[in-house]
Amino acid sequence: MEKVQYISQGSTREEQELNIQKALDHGVKWVQVRWKNAPGNEFRRLCETTRQICLNYETVCIINDDVQIAKDTDADGVHLGLQDTSVEAARYILGGHKIIGGTANTFSDVLQRITESCDYIGLGPLRFTSTKEQLSPVLGFKGYQNIIEELKSGSIQIPKIFAIGGVILNDVELLQQIGIYGVAVSGQITHQPSVIKKFKTVLQ
Repeated sequence: MEKVQYISQGSTREEQELNIQKALDHGVKWVQVRWKNAPGNEFRRLCETTRQICLNYETVCIINDDVQIAKDTDADGVHLGLQDTSVEAARYILGGHKIIGGTANTFSDVLQRITESCDYIGLGPLRFTSTKEQLSPVLGFKGYQNIIEELKSGSIQIPKIFAIGGVILNDVELLQQIGIYGVAVSGQITHQPSVIKKFKTVLQ
């Protein structure tokens, strides 16, 4: 599984498509299409376009929240928030071969996601981020460390956990030392797509 996920950003479909295209051109191999409060059918249209482009780049295309769009576009999978469709329902709709990721903020969330057999967990936020409304309590490095230590002390196999929420390149080394599998990045890649190569180098 890729260790660098790009979470798309942009307030219009054109902005979103441009940012996704730049990320792909700079070598990203995992795109999560995320656009909260998109007007009308714009999110669906963005997902349809992105799915086709990702196929050309042999890049994983994950749809944020919307299981039906993920099915209709034959995307590689879906990422579900804690208040979204259940993993069980998504698995039934999409089938066993698709990727299903889930958000977590606490140790109990992580346990829930493990029980639900998520393929990966987006755990965060690391720090304050302006890209997400109704931000969950900030974890910081200490929060990640505590959760990993709790998993270890309970002899629970550590799942593929991605740090999310304000993550930048300088965070990667410490996150890896803690035991985090990968990172999901939005802001830094959007504003500086050339940083993707550096992320991939550090996240060997």
